[in-house]
Amino acid sequence: MTDREATEPILSLMPLAATLGIRAEVYSADEVVLSMDWAASLCTANGILHGGAIMALADSAGGTCAMLNLPTDASGTSTIESKTNFLGAVRSGAVTATSTPLHRGSTTIVVETAVRDSGGKLVAKVTQTQLVLRART
Repeated sequence: MTDREATEPILSLMPLAATLGIRAEVYSADEVVLSMDWAASLCTANGILHGGAIMALADSAGGTCAMLNLPTDASGTSTIESKTNFLGAVRSGAVTATSTPLHRGSTTIVVETAVRDSGGKLVAKVTQTQLVLRART
């Protein structure tokens, strides 16, 4: 699957991903890698990429990873808990979020995401719990 082919389903499911310029590099049940370029419009004071933008990237990667691990009878997923530790600032380049599943359950999926800058430095670590949604009958 090409980066563009992997990016298409993310953009269709999450319009915010298009607004942020998020693109997919890896799109599989075992690993999702999304990236986003630094942009002045996404910054806080002193040209630092806003933590909310980093969290949105991480949540998008984690949600995609959870979606790719849903049980066959599920209708979707939703973040019910997210914990972010910021470890560094991003002032240029791009950020990349790599998500891997820690737990693939029938009611919840737990995903860990590492966010790195262009130089490979870890700038955030995120653990999130995704609720497995099912159609109401």
